[in-house]
Amino acid sequence: MPGTPPGGQPVPADGQLPPASLGGLGHQPFGMYVHVPFCRTRCGYCDFNTYTAAELGGASRDSYPRLAIEEIRFARRVLGPSAPRVRTVFFGGGTPTLLPPASLAAILRAIEGEFGLADGAEVTTEANPESADQRSLGLLRAAGFTRISFGMQSAAGHVLSVLDRTHTPGLPAKCAAWARAEGFEHVSLDLIYGTPGESAADWKESVHAALAAGPDHVSAYALIVEEGTRLAAAIRRGDLAAPDDDEMADKYLAADAEFTAAGLAWYEISNWAAAEQARCAHNLLYWQGGDWWGIGPGAHSHVGGTRWWNVRHPSAYAARISSGASPGQAREVLDADQRRIERILLTTRLAGGCAVSELSAAGRRAATAWMADGMADAQALAAGRVVLTAPGRLLADAVIRDLTD
Repeated sequence: MPGTPPGGQPVPADGQLPPASLGGLGHQPFGMYVHVPFCRTRCGYCDFNTYTAAELGGASRDSYPRLAIEEIRFARRVLGPSAPRVRTVFFGGGTPTLLPPASLAAILRAIEGEFGLADGAEVTTEANPESADQRSLGLLRAAGFTRISFGMQSAAGHVLSVLDRTHTPGLPAKCAAWARAEGFEHVSLDLIYGTPGESAADWKESVHAALAAGPDHVSAYALIVEEGTRLAAAIRRGDLAAPDDDEMADKYLAADAEFTAAGLAWYEISNWAAAEQARCAHNLLYWQGGDWWGIGPGAHSHVGGTRWWNVRHPSAYAARISSGASPGQAREVLDADQRRIERILLTTRLAGGCAVSELSAAGRRAATAWMADGMADAQALAAGRVVLTAPGRLLADAVIRDLTD
């Protein structure tokens, strides 16, 4: 199963948050994440908190919408009258579109009924191309979804096979066209590079196929081989070669050049958008230190410096919700320095960069050194921001580690 969550303090049965955390509610954008933990099959590279029918035990896909709605009501009671309207909603998974559109719509209506949606709220769902068609997309759009993200991963059939992806090459482009026809304002495609056996030509084909589909947003993620997955076992046995870091760097830079030429600008290390309004506002809320409540098994939340995570298995989640208790497994309350370090970790990933004022003296020296090496933009640093160059994005983890010293 997926990795073990971190330890932490117990979450009170009533879910109450420290007064200092509640006191800051509304000062930052507020979002809701809805985790739908179901998949038809488990992809060989995936270590997300997802479950196939054989793994569900006493839980049920049919009962999940009711449970999610109960947690939304629970969240409203915990956050109280100061809870702001919701600016972003994101349905992730798993495969949210394994639930009928009416179920997803009911969960969204519960969020709107309990909290209200801010004017122009972004409402996103992820979708597997095999679990969407034009009719279902039309129903989602009519229900108030404004943005959809399709898991394309690759245009090469043999690469999809290594990843255990079940969709047919070309189907994501068809789904993107359907979504546009049904009135979706924003359409995103997700790609993965570095799969064993993927050539430079395969990756170029995938990038070109994604761009030809006409999305206004693309995400491109380096394949991470997670322990406990079938992919990790195959690499350990020698059946597949491990991803090569140099090849992945070349693929990242090639994709960045293609996306830029097509009018998609990077705004986060792994994300490109055609315009500011096409950026994923929900993910920006995470990266910019906003507040959100995560609904569902294993979902994480953050409000005013208190971070918590729910029990992972749908059966355990159902038992907590049905008893009226918080589904939270554990939490941590961040102090001021921990929050500062998190701001550095997250904002340095963004095109706007990290404020130099957040850095310690050692961090400022590191920023200057990375700038001298061409990894941080000199003009931005002179203006008080640490902004990564394209080569710097390849070394982001090392740069950020030095900045947080």
